[in-house]
Amino acid sequence: MSQRTRKVSEAIKEVVAEILPGLKDPRIGFVTVTDVRTTPDLSSAEIFFTVLPDDPEVLAATEKGLASATPLVRREVGSALQMRRVPDLHFTHDPLPEHSRRIETLLQDARGSEEDDVDDADR
Repeated sequence: MSQRTRKVSEAIKEVVAEILPGLKDPRIGFVTVTDVRTTPDLSSAEIFFTVLPDDPEVLAATEKGLASATPLVRREVGSALQMRRVPDLHFTHDPLPEHSRRIETLLQDARGSEEDDVDDADR
């Protein structure tokens, strides 16, 4: 990834993170922008987000709200960054936090069963 692409991705992340809380769509709840990946030609930007509470119904509603707000968000990004050509924006739910929680749970379970095995061996 080039320096310019990285800078544009970071700038888009900051602008979108500022815009989202101000949107009046009730479907868009507490959204956190976790990452932005922009194509090398800056024609497209994938915006990764998480939403709280971590509920499938809330996620589905938020995805619909973000989809309908995309043209407004794109206009705001273009205005803020003063780019000649504003990338097409695509919102994608970021599964990484859920995967991290799942791994942590598995590790805790493994530690718990190891302790049980040690206790059984001591008896």
